[in-house]
Amino acid sequence: MVSQNAVSYTHRWWPDQKPEFLTLANGGPKVRYLRAGHGPALVLLHSIRTQLDLFQRVIPKLVDHFTVYVFDYPGFGWSEIVPGADYREPAMREHVVNFIRRLDLHDITLAGESMGATLALTAAAELGDRVKQVVAFNTYDYLPGVERANLLASIIIKSVRAPIIGSTFAAMESRATLAGILSGGLRDPRNLPPDFIDELVKGGKRPGYSNVARAVYRALPSYVAARPHYARIDAPVTLVYGDHDWSRPAEREANRALIKDAKMIVLNDTGHISSLESPEEFARILTETQSTARFAA
Repeated sequence: MVSQNAVSYTHRWWPDQKPEFLTLANGGPKVRYLRAGHGPALVLLHSIRTQLDLFQRVIPKLVDHFTVYVFDYPGFGWSEIVPGADYREPAMREHVVNFIRRLDLHDITLAGESMGATLALTAAAELGDRVKQVVAFNTYDYLPGVERANLLASIIIKSVRAPIIGSTFAAMESRATLAGILSGGLRDPRNLPPDFIDELVKGGKRPGYSNVARAVYRALPSYVAARPHYARIDAPVTLVYGDHDWSRPAEREANRALIKDAKMIVLNDTGHISSLESPEEFARILTETQSTARFAA
């Protein structure tokens, strides 16, 4: 049975279907996911410290073009928290691959934001011909990463990662600190929905979540270490960056050089969280690249 907490916020912006729960392969954790729309499969992968509702502004624009699948990673949002779970990139990539295989999806557009963009790329290298194309928005694969968001993010993330005191800082997350860190991912902080912050705070109060947060932040260097997998991708890849993303131009070009025939798009007046800041462009890129991929096939 799906709890009210796992449904209520999502129902506000997408009342047509309720989220469901799926047990990942090999008796893995239960994850919350939403399926919406009709058409070729599109799997959306969310960013650090968020959940599937990150895409609330783009999913309604995509449902006439795709069957959209989006899920909370294990430990995130309203998915199951497993004590002592591994949140490094290889383990998270395995969850993405298992989600896709569990639903037996093929000819997928695999897209993600931030950490989700990196997972879209590395999972595509594992999934082979199941993936028709990859669209990676603001990949998270450089250091110090989220610490570039603003001074508050730098202080808080360093503190959460620290030995001994880190668990205390992770448990002290407040609405103000979370909003402050997330606003550093936007060109215009007014694009951050206040009720979305409230929802993230609610999920962050679940028993065991502070341990998840600390493990996730400590695992972020593993996303940088995963970059060599990009060279193994066979599907067409489009890299998308906000012009105010945390990444540097040289870091973006280095990614393009790793991926055979990768295309790059830069969004104007957009920060690291493009799905909230430029949802029309986010959706347009996905639909246009899908048309190109279909024509090429």
